[in-house]
Amino acid sequence: MTADIRKLLLAQFLTALADNAILFIAVAMVLQGALQGNWYVPALQGSFLVAFVLLAPWVGTFADTHSKPRVLATANGIKILGAAMMLIGLEPLLAYAVVGIGAATYSPAKYGILPELTNSDKALVTINGWVEGSTIVAILLGTVVGAKAADFSITFALCLAAMLYTISALTALWMSRLPAAHQQKKSHTIASFKATITTLLSSPQARFATLGVSLFWASAVSLRLIIITWAPITLLLTTSEEISLLTLFIALGIAVGAFLAPKLIPLSAVPRTKYAAYTLSLSIFALMFVDDINTARALLFIAGISGGLFVVPINALLQEIGYETVGSGHTVAVQHFFENLAMLVATGLYTWGISTGISTTQAMFTLGISIMVLTFIISFRLPKAQ
Repeated sequence: MTADIRKLLLAQFLTALADNAILFIAVAMVLQGALQGNWYVPALQGSFLVAFVLLAPWVGTFADTHSKPRVLATANGIKILGAAMMLIGLEPLLAYAVVGIGAATYSPAKYGILPELTNSDKALVTINGWVEGSTIVAILLGTVVGAKAADFSITFALCLAAMLYTISALTALWMSRLPAAHQQKKSHTIASFKATITTLLSSPQARFATLGVSLFWASAVSLRLIIITWAPITLLLTTSEEISLLTLFIALGIAVGAFLAPKLIPLSAVPRTKYAAYTLSLSIFALMFVDDINTARALLFIAGISGGLFVVPINALLQEIGYETVGSGHTVAVQHFFENLAMLVATGLYTWGISTGISTTQAMFTLGISIMVLTFIISFRLPKAQ
């Protein structure tokens, strides 16, 4: 745990805290009548994700051809602009899309810098666990802080978010100035991005990691949407606070799984992650037969642990492969392209399914079997050892 790693964790924690606070500030604006329509919050989340898909060919190159601490600071500057746009009363969908541009720029540098700050495979998995764990805590805290601050004052809450972004940017600038990982090359960006995808997917390990993290995040967003509909019907929960506390157990489980991952699944044993994915699918199947809140909490906690054990090692594997080949920033940009595309597709399929009348139990079964089958497919040709 070097000084630069501690600074990175602080910067990441603060920016993730503000990202989630802004989302729930907008939720509060909807509930208070400042924004109209039940569609607004899902649309807001969509506006945030779109940048990750559209800008993927460029942000990886930007991260790899510049000093990554400076990229982190620049990305936070873009987020500050988005918060300021919302503060002066511009359309929140547009403002949060600008925050999404900052987040899309931030992510390749955040993950791409890790191999540059570590000197061993075990350390890389460990620091990934710390990053994922601290991000989960920031998400939970950001939800509470954003909602409570917005209940007090929307203006105060947005100023608080902008302040968090500012401190995060200054913390990134406080890090050592690392050299750019790659020299800027004159090339067609789209063609280069396609070449990066082709290179990564040609390796069984990188293909498993890229598609695996996409499967994880698509499953996570689907499970959250299912719980929001399932909990009032099956567990008779009546308030959004009760439902959000139920999803807390997933997040806590992911944090525990992220902590355990370096001990249970080192990079040399990444194929073991498929068993964590199978456990995740089985825990979702088990939820179909539950009508007790404590049992549901336990199963969601197990699902979260399985998810953490699954995603942290393959994140580290993908960073290591990218660092040694096409560049870690390029790799993370491709990773986030697939992740966010998978989340958008999963959200669309779930919305379509609910509109056609499928039950939450059917949705759970579909999600569970999809995780199991897709994990088997993407790990079919994965070597037993790295």
